[in-house]
Amino acid sequence: MEGERKYITVEQLKLHKQPGDLWISIKGKVYNVSDWAKDHPGGEAVLINMAGQDVTDGFIAYHPASAWQYLGKFFTGYYLKDFQISEVSKDYRKLASEFNQLGLFENKGHGALYSVISLVVMLSLVVYGVLKSESVLVHLGCGLLLGVLWVQAAYMGHDSGHYQVMSSRTYNRMAQFVAGNCLTGISIAWWKWTHNAHHIACNSLDYDPDLQHMPVFAVSTKFFHSITSVFYGRELTFDPVARFLVSHQHFTYYPIMIVGRVNLFIQTFLLLFSKRSIPDRGLNILGILVFWTWFPLLVSCLPNWSERVMFVLASFAVTALQHIQFTLNHFTGDTYLGPPTGNDWFEKQTAGTVDISCSSWMDWFYGGLQFQLEHHLFPRLPRSQLRKISPTVKDLCKKHNLPYKSLSFWDANVTTIRLLRSAARKAWDMDLPIPKNLAWEAVNTHG
Repeated sequence: MEGERKYITVEQLKLHKQPGDLWISIKGKVYNVSDWAKDHPGGEAVLINMAGQDVTDGFIAYHPASAWQYLGKFFTGYYLKDFQISEVSKDYRKLASEFNQLGLFENKGHGALYSVISLVVMLSLVVYGVLKSESVLVHLGCGLLLGVLWVQAAYMGHDSGHYQVMSSRTYNRMAQFVAGNCLTGISIAWWKWTHNAHHIACNSLDYDPDLQHMPVFAVSTKFFHSITSVFYGRELTFDPVARFLVSHQHFTYYPIMIVGRVNLFIQTFLLLFSKRSIPDRGLNILGILVFWTWFPLLVSCLPNWSERVMFVLASFAVTALQHIQFTLNHFTGDTYLGPPTGNDWFEKQTAGTVDISCSSWMDWFYGGLQFQLEHHLFPRLPRSQLRKISPTVKDLCKKHNLPYKSLSFWDANVTTIRLLRSAARKAWDMDLPIPKNLAWEAVNTHG
């Protein structure tokens, strides 16, 4: 009975959303996660962004059933009195429960095994081709194959970061560090830091780091007003350099995607050697050192500098396809300003994502992430299940009159270029005020 319980209102819960005072509600119970936020596996920023509200849908999306048993120690003794669950949320929770009962979250297939075998085979062929062949064409092919390896290693790191793909947690962590740090040179710590924030605040211009590419790209004219990135804790200034670059972004989009990997290398170093609290910093740095040992050594085995440059550019060009894919998934999605809210989890994911339609034989190449909406709604779901649940998700979107955007790779490119061109033309409007120059904005995101 209500008289036997202690209650707080939604408005009272909103008062607890500052660092050091973080309360959340899950299925009507209120929890104090203030002291535990720094130890949260998904990062402290996620809890700070979602504090002061009901987060049931987000909790269900990101946590296995075993996580519920740990909530008790954070229970405040309060229940949320006047929170109304939307019909969409009710259906989403019901769907998640059905998927769990069907065992879809545990049925991973043999994806991890196939991925490991393919990575070993590709790396062996690349090393053999570089060391044993004197043919320029073979070396070019090895560079292209290395790019494919990096793409697939990134998917392996992504999968192991969202759910357990190996037989134990230890092996799963090993897969993260090997596939991410050692093979690709991109820190799994950097990925977790940015990627979890992206999922929680999908397409929020000031909270989602995956849309904050100033001064190179601006997917919304709101960036022209120098908004502040809550994620990076700095202003994304629209200065003369930004205006020039953004006004040409529809021309520079593909060239920048080709060399976009360089920025990921830089971001990794900036984070690992920053003053931020980084889980497993030493292990992450060790993995990066492994990459920067074998990769330059392999390139140095090529006979001359022209082939070395060709080899590196070829590998980067292939990874550009993955960078393009990720931007296609979100650049043309609906955007908003402000923090994420727990009461419209399903709606925010449908509005901010775009699926890429393709045949099933292309699932390996896309890593399953062409089903971007399905992945955002159920991030713990193995990639082998995403195509299976797609019709169900589509039906649920139709039931609640929500968008289910799915485009071919070609159409998604066309739509993205049109959006970039539209923003570029507006960026050249000389009536807009221009703040002072901050040319280091592109890479100095960590302060």
